[in-house]
Amino acid sequence: MSDQEKKTEINESYLKQLEELGKRSDKLGNSVKWILSQYQKQSEDDEQYQELLKQFHLQERKGRADKDSSELKKHYKMVTMLFIVTHGFERLCGASDSEQQLDKLDEIFFEVGRICERYRLTRIQTIDDDILFVGGVETENKTNPIDVALAAYELRIMFNRVRTEGDVWEFSIGIHTGPVTGYIKPEKKLPYSLKGNNVLVATRLASVAQSGHINISLMTYELVKEFFRTELRSSMPVKISGLMPFYDLVDIQEEMKSQEEGTLYNEKFDLAYSRLQFMDIQEFILDKLEKELPSNLYYHSVKHTIDVTTECELIGWAEGLTESEVMLLKVAGLFHDSGHIKTYKGHEEESCNYVQEYLPKYNYSQEKIDKIKSIIMATKLPHTPANTLEAVIQDSDLDYLGRRDFVPVSTMLYHELKERGMVDTLDNWNKQQIKFISAHQYYTNTARTLREVNKQSQVSSLKQQIAEAAQAETGGIEQQQ
Repeated sequence: MSDQEKKTEINESYLKQLEELGKRSDKLGNSVKWILSQYQKQSEDDEQYQELLKQFHLQERKGRADKDSSELKKHYKMVTMLFIVTHGFERLCGASDSEQQLDKLDEIFFEVGRICERYRLTRIQTIDDDILFVGGVETENKTNPIDVALAAYELRIMFNRVRTEGDVWEFSIGIHTGPVTGYIKPEKKLPYSLKGNNVLVATRLASVAQSGHINISLMTYELVKEFFRTELRSSMPVKISGLMPFYDLVDIQEEMKSQEEGTLYNEKFDLAYSRLQFMDIQEFILDKLEKELPSNLYYHSVKHTIDVTTECELIGWAEGLTESEVMLLKVAGLFHDSGHIKTYKGHEEESCNYVQEYLPKYNYSQEKIDKIKSIIMATKLPHTPANTLEAVIQDSDLDYLGRRDFVPVSTMLYHELKERGMVDTLDNWNKQQIKFISAHQYYTNTARTLREVNKQSQVSSLKQQIAEAAQAETGGIEQQQ
């Protein structure tokens, strides 16, 4: 046998060994996943066991290790999991540029993290090179299925863009929405871990997805079908539920796709998303106001916030504003008096600080945030509105001046101001109101039409109250004499 033949035989033997190692690596990976699934099942059984102990007021038997006291357990009603499976390690063994391929994988993973971070998804600790992100953990919201689907859609675009001839790497994605149990260890780099059958559903969806495809569960499909075009793929067995159909996420709905370079979706998509988003924001801010506003804010209460937000919508539509503009007004209405949590005077600036703090968590752009802050600052009087949006919120904020419930509402404002030493007698307060109402004007045609007549009648009523009070005081003095 010649030296060349020996060399060829050695190379062939070496390649066979590498292929065998690749197969063993795949088997090991499958074994690890099976062990994890068994561990998951054991964890679920253990949770049920602990619940039974609590129900029957029994104590845990001695010898069972205590949980780490720093670990926090939290149940999430609805999160969406994005599981990414990496394919190509079996081909890496025979690749002449294996080191370069590994470097490229690191670059791809970095880009994956950047994209998911932009959609505010949380990285969950996993084993091997498969990756789990989840939406709706750090900020619970109704939009997390759409956020995760958008992230997956952009990831697929990125995978196709960076792929070049000779690359070994391919990726498949699974998405599932449902309740999970989260365990939080703040001191960890990746502080979240998730448990529950729904985590396994997401991993299985990814494992059966074809390379370059995004499998979504029935639950996720129902929540994103307005935004994305999908195709029914097949069914898979799911614990307790039986067979569950799953879908291939194909594209953004045609009428919602952007025609502009560098953007994924258009205003129609954005508006549909904003409607869901508003529900989350409203729930959050009203709950915060309910819990944190001082109890002696009789006028600037949660009810006042709801009234102003409602009027912003009604007047906004009547004035012919677009839905995007009305949405900005409604969010500004929700936040416009939130600064009262921290201060009374200058609360508008504090309200803007809350807007800047919280709205980025709901994926609001800085452009929208700046517009909302400008609208809120228009409620700080005296101020002449610079545009229709500012005019609408000013008229909404002082809508009560022309309403039938003016007297009880203004009385609440009087008591609120009196407790802060900003007014003295009711008589002087009524005189201040006459002066304010006489100088006040509504800026929108809608408010002028609906409220101006009643507003002028309030002046007459207040003057009558002052006259009656003066007459009663004079009569009292004469009786004393």
